[in-house]
Amino acid sequence: MQRRTFVEFGAALGLLQATARAQATQKVEPAPLRIGLTAVILADQAAFLMRWSDYLGARMGTPVVFVARESYQAILDLLLSDQLDAAWICGYPYVLYQSRLQLLSTPLFNGKPFYQSYLIGQPTPPVALSSWGDLKHQVLAYSDPLSNSGWLVAQAQMRAVGLMPKDLRRSFFAHGHRNVAEAVASGLAQAGCMDGYVWETMQLKKMPAAAQTKVLWRSAWYAFPPLVSKLNDKNPALSALGIAMHNMTADAQGVSLLEALNLTGFAKPDAAIFEPIKALAASVGALRT
Repeated sequence: MQRRTFVEFGAALGLLQATARAQATQKVEPAPLRIGLTAVILADQAAFLMRWSDYLGARMGTPVVFVARESYQAILDLLLSDQLDAAWICGYPYVLYQSRLQLLSTPLFNGKPFYQSYLIGQPTPPVALSSWGDLKHQVLAYSDPLSNSGWLVAQAQMRAVGLMPKDLRRSFFAHGHRNVAEAVASGLAQAGCMDGYVWETMQLKKMPAAAQTKVLWRSAWYAFPPLVSKLNDKNPALSALGIAMHNMTADAQGVSLLEALNLTGFAKPDAAIFEPIKALAASVGALRT
């Protein structure tokens, strides 16, 4: 009986050792890098984000997951509570939370890290609109409360012409630049302020809402919405992400993804280019923290 017990014990011990060796040699899948963003322009958003995440993950050696939310605030809340590793946000929330964020990459639009805010209207409106001063008693669509091009610029321009928010008939947030164009095209708003890059991309892709609106005014150039992470986050996958994005122009698949976004690349960021947005926010008392 003792011999049989010893043999059984030896067999069990051998099985445990074999299992331990197998587990030791088994490849551990790294945790996915979670990137937050608001809605992109594309009609096939889910399919595009899957292709992009597969592309980045293959080059980084780390799975990538995109997390979409409706607002910049929702994305920031997730990032700052460690539920995201990186986020593609607007320049305005970046300057608001600059003490808690670090820049990872800046997209290039027509080869430069800049874009404009557009005031758009209907091609044949019931009331002729050509400038900010014409918006009195009209309905104005904003994009997002934390959008530079879709809210902040509008506050500065209305103030410059002596127009207060209360002078509008009504204003509302469409929660997305594409939604601003669609609101104006459908007549829900007489005018809208939005990202000029988005409007130009909608025009390029022949989206109806762009064809049914026109640009009334263009702003100065501002720093393009950046990719950021929490300050002092040392996750090596973030460095790998920056390298993968900066190298997208080096292969056909990367170029195809960039073309779908109407971007020409991603570049190493420079915090100095966001100073005009910070100054704009300060000028209208919107530089909160």
